[in-house]
Amino acid sequence: MLGVLANRTYRHLFAAQVIALIGTGLATVALGLLAWQIAEEDAGLVLGTALAIKMVAYVTLAPVASAVSDRVPRRAMLVALDLIRATVALALPFVAEVWQVYVLIFLLQAASAGFTPAFQATIPDVLPDEGDYTRALSLSRLAYDLENLLSPMLAAALLTVVSFPVLFGGTVIGFLASAALVLTVALPSPKPAAPRAIGDRTTRGLRIYLATPRLRGLLALNLAVAAAGAMVVVNTVVIVQARLGLGAPQVALALAAFGGGSMAAALILPRLLARIPDRAAMMTGAVLLAAGTLIGPLPDSLPALMALWLVLGFGYSLTQTPTGRLLRRSAQPEDRPAIFAAQFALSHACWLLTYPLAGRFGAAFGLDTTFLVMAALAALGIVAASRLWPANAPAELPHAHPDLPPDHPHLKEHGGRDHSHAIVIDDLHRRWPAPSPGLR
Repeated sequence: MLGVLANRTYRHLFAAQVIALIGTGLATVALGLLAWQIAEEDAGLVLGTALAIKMVAYVTLAPVASAVSDRVPRRAMLVALDLIRATVALALPFVAEVWQVYVLIFLLQAASAGFTPAFQATIPDVLPDEGDYTRALSLSRLAYDLENLLSPMLAAALLTVVSFPVLFGGTVIGFLASAALVLTVALPSPKPAAPRAIGDRTTRGLRIYLATPRLRGLLALNLAVAAAGAMVVVNTVVIVQARLGLGAPQVALALAAFGGGSMAAALILPRLLARIPDRAAMMTGAVLLAAGTLIGPLPDSLPALMALWLVLGFGYSLTQTPTGRLLRRSAQPEDRPAIFAAQFALSHACWLLTYPLAGRFGAAFGLDTTFLVMAALAALGIVAASRLWPANAPAELPHAHPDLPPDHPHLKEHGGRDHSHAIVIDDLHRRWPAPSPGLR
């Protein structure tokens, strides 16, 4: 897996991702402490609102950022957004009012809504070989999981010698280092997109996404991931401390088990995906998520909960990690930023639904009922995915282009007006084609 780091451009981009993630993890810890300093007993309300603001920014602004991204060089855009994030993080220690926290969080996440999809869309251009790209996806998943494990420990170590506002300084350093590393490489420029109106550019990724059967299936799987994942993120602390009567260290152990399961799946996925289709791996992961959530009421001890969280983490990564492969093969190079932005927005829309469901149902109806509701939601996603993304879908589809002139390059490339090839939604294929009646 580490062989992919021999590519200098990718190595620098991966280092930028890891350093920025560590900085973000420090900010997460510091933000909780800042919320307590400002709001004390209402800190949970402040953090919950900040999380909702984050998701709204992701859902609404990612497509807009994608629409303007093809008007500026990709490297300049990534560096500028890192600098914006560093500036916002630098301002966070100085806030004194709750509304100031909300404004700065919105600005920070607005920059991330532009940065993350553009960064993700760059990697397939840097690593055109699918095997290399698959290994890069697994490394990225490992980086996220390691950040979840290591950043809290690093924050705890720093807090023994400094006060919590200093943690925001680590965030600033992380974003500045990320910008510096991006500046050290030349990023490939995809084929320029045809001139389009801003409204067309804003919705293009969503239209391509929703017109592609495997991506409609991916959206349903996003719902299954968010349903199970929200139970882990929102209710682990409640399960450990209220139900099991344990403390904060045991909360960390349970979350570490989830991260460990996710890392285990990421390590085996490059070899696994060389043997089985993406759909089989992702559907298996989603079934693990739904089944694990269904039996969520059963664990009555920390080891039992950690075992279940390990399974859920494995299923989470098994479903999530191949996503980039699907997006890569579902759009032309010039449309990749738009399709990655669409995935970013739609997947976070699922989390925007499941986060409050997991929290409010848990508070109103109890954890056992909430587990069953979220398991049902995950199962609904699996059923929808199986229908929207058929297992026996052919790699190439026969279709016709009655509107193209006979000398059009596309017809010459594929041997005539009626032909067959792998379909990607673009200007020549605006809808997923039905077979041409003239073809036998």
